[in-house]
Amino acid sequence: MKAIRVSGYGDADVLKLTETGPPPAPGAGQALVRIHAAGVNFVDIYQRRGAYPVNLPFIPGLEASGTVEAAGENVTLVRPGDRVSYTGHLGSYSQYTVIEAEKLIPLPDAMSFEEGAAFPLQGITAHYLIHEFRKPGPGETVLVHAAAGGVGRLLVQWAKHLGAVVIGTVSSEEKARVAKEAGADHVVIYTREDFAVQTKRMTEGRGASLILDGVGKSTFNGDMDCVSVRGNIVIFGAASGPADQISPNALMPKSISLSGGSSVNFTATREELLRRANDVLDAIRAGWLKLRMDRVLPLEKAAQAHRLLEGRQTMGKVILRTD
Repeated sequence: MKAIRVSGYGDADVLKLTETGPPPAPGAGQALVRIHAAGVNFVDIYQRRGAYPVNLPFIPGLEASGTVEAAGENVTLVRPGDRVSYTGHLGSYSQYTVIEAEKLIPLPDAMSFEEGAAFPLQGITAHYLIHEFRKPGPGETVLVHAAAGGVGRLLVQWAKHLGAVVIGTVSSEEKARVAKEAGADHVVIYTREDFAVQTKRMTEGRGASLILDGVGKSTFNGDMDCVSVRGNIVIFGAASGPADQISPNALMPKSISLSGGSSVNFTATREELLRRANDVLDAIRAGWLKLRMDRVLPLEKAAQAHRLLEGRQTMGKVILRTD
């Protein structure tokens, strides 16, 4: 089988297409999945760089969709021929993977494999970010950074569905249009304007009650400035690098709640995984949550996919086809 392998940490050039031999056999409780499409995410870049260390060598990718080829002993949750998606399992930049059957999400027949690889990680991330820290209500202001990106667009749509006023930050006019299409009430092009100043202006000085930040270093100080009294900031990524350290006492003047998010901690059981995944799928079926594909590339173009994502040249999901 063909797979992308990383033998040493570094830039995108370390992503090498390799012939790795025959597909592995599933063990007890596992399934062999023939991968048709793999999602590309920033966490893949962090792992490739070594910022999130993974034992070398490794096959990157934490999200994919495909077809069950074989099931191991004692597997009753899936059977050969089932269409499935998954997230949180390393090795999706490959034509096959062996995965614990309990991690597989049934993929509706109406969804393409590209859609099946686009929704799990980002959709489940958006779900827990909106529901677990401060579920916004009508009239509350939510600030979403990178509002034209994969998670950002979903967060904008979900917050609007709950009645919130949404401010999105983006880097260009084109991305501003994408954020507006997703439902953002206000969009700040942070390369031209100070988002913290604009957020306070738009809220008549109150600030945003919920800030969802996957950017990190270049945004966090502004978050602290424009969060409301008793507001919540959730850090769930570091696209610009890790946020600066602060003293816990800095949270006291406005009674700020500061949280860190990681989807692995919010999909700890199969029941929780399927609840979140099914909520996302239901929203997509209902039509108010829409996926946006930026582009679909062949597996051998994995390095190009990473460069596009690192360069913030994407607006939506990048997918690798493994066929």
